[in-house]
Amino acid sequence: MSRAQPRFSSLHGLYIILDPQASQGRSLANLLTEAASAGARLFQYRDKHASAAAAYHQALALRQAAADAGALLIVNDRCDLALAVEADGVHLGQEDLPLAYARAIMGPDKIIGVSTHDLAQIQEADRGGADYAGFGPIFTTDTKLDHEPVVGVEGLRTIRPLVQLPVFAIGGITVEKVAGLIEAGADGVAVISAIARTDDVAGTVRDFLARLA
Repeated sequence: MSRAQPRFSSLHGLYIILDPQASQGRSLANLLTEAASAGARLFQYRDKHASAAAAYHQALALRQAAADAGALLIVNDRCDLALAVEADGVHLGQEDLPLAYARAIMGPDKIIGVSTHDLAQIQEADRGGADYAGFGPIFTTDTKLDHEPVVGVEGLRTIRPLVQLPVFAIGGITVEKVAGLIEAGADGVAVISAIARTDDVAGTVRDFLARLA
């Protein structure tokens, strides 16, 4: 299957997920700003535990930080929150609003991504008009203790020729693993702990970008 040109040219490379559960008390807005200063341009805000009010204020701060940096901000799970802060899009899990309804709410000009864990799910996202898919977990990760079964690099290699949308590998991604993931067909990598827990955010971002170039 030949791969179609994605609607958004920015959907590749390094995708940083900002989650307060992984950030060890560090400011998410500061993490975004520091990562963006080193060249990162795609971010997601994810918080499974915040109240609606707290999530709104955090998302609003991240939206401003992203705008200041010329970066994109995607909101995890919630279309209402994404629209409230004028985010660039929303990322859906398998238990979230169906893709077709999310598109009706978000409109044609917003990015919609979908988390996928097997061939059937990623093909459904592809047919349904998702702008990208996260696929994994590629490796074991402690960021999400109840994660789906590990699919491995070979799982990524298997699904890549069968879908056209951009695919971000996710789950236990470190700088050292990037080359093998790109060779297997990933358009980019989505990372949480590798950025949230490093003492050198800018340096780590530059290392990722160098491997992804």
